[in-house]
Amino acid sequence: MAKEESYDGNEIKILEGLEAVRKRPGMYIGSTSSSGLHHLVWEIVDNAVDEAMAGYCSKILVTVHADNSITVVDNGRGIPVDEHPVKKIPTLEVVMTILHAGGKFDNSAYKVSGGLHGVGVSVVNALSKKMIVQVRRDGKIYEMQFSRGNTVEKMKEVGTSQETGTSVTFWPDGEIFETTVYDFDILHNRLQETAFLNKNLEIVLTDERESTPRVEEFCYAGGIIDFVKFLNEGKDVPEALKDPIYIEGTSEEGVPTDRMGDVEVALQWNTSYSETVMSFANDIYTPEGGMHLEGFRTALTRVINDYARKQGILKEKESNLTGDDVREGLSAVISVKLPDPQFEGQTKAKLGSSYMRTLTNKGVSHGLAEYLEEHPKQARTIVSKAQQACKARTAARKAREATRRKSLLESASLPGKLADCSVRDAELTELFIVEGDSAGGSAKDGRRRDIQAILPLRGKILNVERVGDHRAFSSDTIQSLITAIGTGVTTAAGDGGDFDITKARYHKIIIMTDADVDGAHIRILLLTFFYKYMRPLIDAGYVYVACPPIFGIKVRKKIYYVYPNGREPEEEILKRKIRELGFNADDDDDPQDTGENGKAKKKKRPYTVQRYKGLGEMDPKQLASTTMDPKTRILQRVTIEDASMADKAVRELMGNQVEYRREYIERHAHDARFLDA
Repeated sequence: MAKEESYDGNEIKILEGLEAVRKRPGMYIGSTSSSGLHHLVWEIVDNAVDEAMAGYCSKILVTVHADNSITVVDNGRGIPVDEHPVKKIPTLEVVMTILHAGGKFDNSAYKVSGGLHGVGVSVVNALSKKMIVQVRRDGKIYEMQFSRGNTVEKMKEVGTSQETGTSVTFWPDGEIFETTVYDFDILHNRLQETAFLNKNLEIVLTDERESTPRVEEFCYAGGIIDFVKFLNEGKDVPEALKDPIYIEGTSEEGVPTDRMGDVEVALQWNTSYSETVMSFANDIYTPEGGMHLEGFRTALTRVINDYARKQGILKEKESNLTGDDVREGLSAVISVKLPDPQFEGQTKAKLGSSYMRTLTNKGVSHGLAEYLEEHPKQARTIVSKAQQACKARTAARKAREATRRKSLLESASLPGKLADCSVRDAELTELFIVEGDSAGGSAKDGRRRDIQAILPLRGKILNVERVGDHRAFSSDTIQSLITAIGTGVTTAAGDGGDFDITKARYHKIIIMTDADVDGAHIRILLLTFFYKYMRPLIDAGYVYVACPPIFGIKVRKKIYYVYPNGREPEEEILKRKIRELGFNADDDDDPQDTGENGKAKKKKRPYTVQRYKGLGEMDPKQLASTTMDPKTRILQRVTIEDASMADKAVRELMGNQVEYRREYIERHAHDARFLDA
């Protein structure tokens, strides 16, 4: 994009004030959980990236300090500091303290921008207990300080500098956020994505919370081509497709500004069954896709079918390949740049600018058709892979239909025997997926028969990330799951299939496994299945994990239960509970006292401790009161806060490549809280 020379106070347009942000932060950053906390960083970084896309910024530094404050530094032009023509105060103060104030409303300062609502930096200010902004501009360094959206120190000169740029340091407000601790991996992944999307933009992430600061540098000369290679790292890529396909397109000359745009697409197939397609608009990740993704998918399916027909690979009587067929094993990145993108909501999850569907469709259609004509060997490899996927899809459909045909009465013959509840109102009912017949028996006896159904599973289900749809749906255990839940399934790509959430027979699907390593393994296998084939259940908040106790402390006839918290070792939690009950947690199991005759005699402890290695060790009444009773149980709802990270985690940790799991274990070994002896 061409540089624009004029950038001063006249470019900053004011729409409205700031007062509502602290009252309803979720409207602006999505939530006050970890996701919203990290969103603060994205807002500041996006502003720096806008400078990079305008041609003024080449380096961005992001630092996490020991107290979990964040500093973002760029070498762009620096926020204007002159007096604003309307507000008659420094423009820097306008930008930081007025909600809808920014340089991105009329495309004069920025032709392309990720931050469009003028709420980004001011929202971060409103939700920070402290913020310090420094601007290097016109040979001077200017500084302002803020607290919770209010100016604490007016703008002042604090030094000189021949460089330009902006530095923002902020401390998230603990009164607003559930946590103020930043996750290095989340920051790392998002900043790496940003570097991929901006060729030659250098981004440095520094974490000062460790004794030796951790530093990661990102800079990619290949842009999204390098991005696709990264997505396919560790995957088996057919020899003919080792080089990613790169397509770019732009709007025709003379179109109105509000119809302009650039399209970049990089794609590469691997031999896996899953699809990884990531879409971005002005460098903003759009997890729900939108018009650019629709245009890409339509073009991809049509062009490959047209080529297969033209070359006689698809015969006249054969049906066309579907979108699922051509996208099986596809890794792709779609990046569009446009002057005034219309997103659905401030969090920008979906691109709504309808003309980008046409522009992306046109660009991909032309570029891919040209590639296939010029690379016949690669083209045949792509079509052949899609044909194999088509055969597997047909087999999977037959398996799904077989599953659907099985009535609930018939399902009694399946490995997982469903003990259904009597109430038929799905909003009131719960399905417990239980590990093993022993726990299943206790659960059946201890449940509320009116609203709680039990489905025991024998052994571990298939890891569906490593097999195709047809193999997954042929599994008896998975068939019983699908039949019991009643919704049908999506395809591995997340769409298609026969999934219908309105047919869910239960609105709480609770995974209840033993509190040991095997139980954790079964739990993650089930979560992988739900993520891959019933993702809308997770999005709707229907999937839960039960939290059974790990110890029972018996004092006289009463039992006090101890639950894991995921943060402390089990033994520490146990000791603390014992102390809370008024006992000495460090007593030996069998201490000795010396009697009057000098002989040692046993001193009985006033309590006993039982370790619950499995659910089957609890009687039905105990299991019900600790893990199943809605009044006393602890449930963890399964949520997805970052779709791209979830995709990456499932792909890498549950896929065929051992290296990712080994690396993860080595990286997080020091975080292990307990191991099964």
